[in-house]
Amino acid sequence: MPAAPDSVGVGLHPHRKDGVAKLALGAIGIVFGDIGTSPIYAFRETFAGHHKLPLDAVHIMGVVSLIFWSMMIVVTFKYVTIIMRADNKGEGGSLALLALVNGRTKNKRWSRGIVLLGVFATALFYGDSMITPAVSVLSAVEGVAIASPGLGKLVLPLAMAIIIALFSIQRSGTARVGLFFGPVMLLYFAVIATLGLISIVHTPQILWAFSPHYALEFFALDPARAFLALGSVVLAVTGAEALYADMGHFGRNPIRVSWLFVVLPALMLNYMGQGALLSRLGTPALESPFYLLASEHFRLPLVALATAAAVIASQAVISGAFSVTQQAIQLGFVPRLRIEHTSAATAGQIYIPLVNWLLGVMVILLVIFFRTSSNLTSAYGIAVTGAMLIDTCLLTIVLFRLWNWPVYRSVPLLALFFIVDGAYFTANLTKVPSGGWFPLLVGFIIFTILTTWSKGRQLMIDRMRESAMPIKIFIQSAATSATRVPGTAVFMTASPEGVPHALLHNLKHNKVLHERIILLTVKIADVPYIAEGERCSLEDLGAGFHRMVLRYGFIDEPDVPLALANVHRCGADFRMIDTSFFLARQTLLPSSHPGMMIWREKLFAWMLRNAESAMEFFRLPTNRVVELGSQLEI
Repeated sequence: MPAAPDSVGVGLHPHRKDGVAKLALGAIGIVFGDIGTSPIYAFRETFAGHHKLPLDAVHIMGVVSLIFWSMMIVVTFKYVTIIMRADNKGEGGSLALLALVNGRTKNKRWSRGIVLLGVFATALFYGDSMITPAVSVLSAVEGVAIASPGLGKLVLPLAMAIIIALFSIQRSGTARVGLFFGPVMLLYFAVIATLGLISIVHTPQILWAFSPHYALEFFALDPARAFLALGSVVLAVTGAEALYADMGHFGRNPIRVSWLFVVLPALMLNYMGQGALLSRLGTPALESPFYLLASEHFRLPLVALATAAAVIASQAVISGAFSVTQQAIQLGFVPRLRIEHTSAATAGQIYIPLVNWLLGVMVILLVIFFRTSSNLTSAYGIAVTGAMLIDTCLLTIVLFRLWNWPVYRSVPLLALFFIVDGAYFTANLTKVPSGGWFPLLVGFIIFTILTTWSKGRQLMIDRMRESAMPIKIFIQSAATSATRVPGTAVFMTASPEGVPHALLHNLKHNKVLHERIILLTVKIADVPYIAEGERCSLEDLGAGFHRMVLRYGFIDEPDVPLALANVHRCGADFRMIDTSFFLARQTLLPSSHPGMMIWREKLFAWMLRNAESAMEFFRLPTNRVVELGSQLEI
């Protein structure tokens, strides 16, 4: 039985009680891995990528200025200052924002368009989560060839080995390894800041790039190249969405503190140091301005540190894919999948085998197909900028509908964000022929899967509701005529109306009814957490029949036996030894109903057949479950 979305309920986010300093250190390790490893390749690609730039003062100062002001507008102003205020009971990310917005606009004519935008942003995230590990690990390992040219042939095998090892350890969990993420990334940011500062000391005039004058001068003197350069400059802010998505793990303030006092200064010192290096050395520094900041004897240790940072960045993206998938399952966009918990202490530590190995295979194929980080960056950016642009669209609804900001405040702010995000997205469209097609293709495939499951599931619920017998009529006709047997029967149903198909089939074939019958529906709210006191609602239907609704947030993990154990308003307490759970397994038949195109019906039917059993998803005791099949047309 799929969990049905619902907008009722109040979420209470169980933030950890750690101090801001400890949470900020954790955020440095988890949240900033992606944006933190961008200096390895972003600056180089802007000058030596597919749209090369001259190495003169106008272009070097212009690029450094563009990177700084992109970080200030996109990351600091848009995400850290504005969007992170739009939390859904403490949770962030495209799906959390979509749930928040949809809860307020679901009756509007344009609400479906908003939902589709949010779903497409989620689909683009999966494309990004495939490219990030590939480009991060490959660009870091390429430093081996810089430090020791004779080892250049080992770059691809070494990158492949690291990626395979990374995806192989996911099953065992990352709680222990995660303890080192914060200190390692803190050391990494300290090192790249120091290297950048040393270079700046030799060429202090690079500091003038803080002025937006140089970015504007770049566009004024060379507008075509400046526009195309945006496609590479945006690599410096990839990972900005992670600040918002991971807000639920660390809280708003620790992420802000980490960004403003550690990450942003370290990144800008390094980018300015790379700019100063290019100003001094010119073309020879283009091979890798990041690694050439270090002296020759320090380059191999820097490769090791950068590789560790790249692995941490990849780990954060993989964990993010697991979390997003769990949210999508709860909100009804993805079929039930097997979810394993890798930590008894931390509920958020999960492992989804199917997602892990699909990601792993795609990352390996990307490395084999593109071979160099420079080729991969041509595919990188379009998914990120697309998601950023969609976040701005959703922010529009937040400002006008949720926060009720006046027009004179909202319009200038939104105009700035739309101009910046639109420019970056448009510039990245030029990468489509050389690799940008990949995240778009992945995004459209996953978007089709998400929307097909959501639409098919809703059609299935509607058809079941149409054919369901009213419960009052059933009770009047069956309660007195059928033989009653001891015990409790729990009939799981997606719709809190009518008689579940499993109940009708059980009565038809077994000719008995249990003394106590629970018609149970699990609903997923548009908030991340539901307080225990508001988990259960109960209605006595008479003759031993009860209608029960269990509500969970989209971060909560449904546990039906545990919830039943806490119910004391339904006669005797529930004992699993006396309780049987009845589930209906539907077989879909082709039909003439104008619900979906036939290929989408077949896709939905395939996903339904391969979905994880409701028994495992809801943690039902395996020896107390009875499955009854039925056929359904959608």
